Amino acid sequence: MSRGDSWSFANKCSEGRDSVGRKLIDVPGYTFRLFAPSCSDPPQEIWRDYNRRADMENRIAELKHDLGADGFCMQQFFATEAAFRTVLLLFHLLAEFQRAVGLPVYREPATIRTQVLTCGAILGRAGRRLVIHLSESWGGLKTRIPLLDSILNWQIPTSPKLEMVLQT
Repeated sequence: MSRGDSWSFANKCSEGRDSVGRKLIDVPGYTFRLFAPSCSDPPQEIWRDYNRRADMENRIAELKHDLGADGFCMQQFFATEAAFRTVLLLFHLLAEFQRAVGLPVYREPATIRTQVLTCGAILGRAGRRLVIHLSESWGGLKTRIPLLDSILNWQIPTSPKLEMVLQT
């Protein structure tokens, strides 16, 4: 494909989601996209690249709304940068948490917080020992034991380059 050539791609529409922009052709149930790339990559690669970038908007919204990366500004630039990098670190830790526990599909940070991490609890006593009584509406500890086991047995992936250095 030469510079300035274009190609179209059709995909099945999700129910209830309107497409933005102008309609290329009207085929019920399908959305057509027109790409005019400036590179000579195969059409499938260009489509994957555009799709990855389109999904970034969702991650940015999660950072802003779920993790509070919106509307904070410190007096100094480096303080603002440090706060934002802390939010990004939390985002990546949550992604690793999902990978470690083996969640089958991606979940937003707010969903993880409400469905997995947040639990009502009361500090109490059992004889002379302090104990934490977990809420049954959370599902209790019994439902979380497989999750905790998968975290404890998770093998942390390392870079192949680091493995070569450790072997020498």
